[in-house]
Amino acid sequence: METMKILSDGCYRIVMKGKFTFADNQIFRSMLEQIQAQPISQIVFQMEQLEFVDSAGLGMLLLARDEARKNTQPQIILEGASGQVKKMLQMARFNQYFQLR
Repeated sequence: METMKILSDGCYRIVMKGKFTFADNQIFRSMLEQIQAQPISQIVFQMEQLEFVDSAGLGMLLLARDEARKNTQPQIILEGASGQVKKMLQMARFNQYFQLR
């Protein structure tokens, strides 16, 4: 997976591209550490360009939610999911854990 990170006005936007799988575990954890060091009120995972997510990817999103709750409790938004990614989010009932747009 490729990511682009944008910090603006207390919003940390992460543009995700490609496939989000277990192979991205280390990169994702490093990104979470960077996020924790920032004074933010909102984290947006922008998923328009994300083609695939597996169960490990879903687990990492839940990890991001748990880490956010430990600190400043920023709002986490999953934005623009479509295709297989949207189906996985729906099957996992992520609307109960995140704001989906």
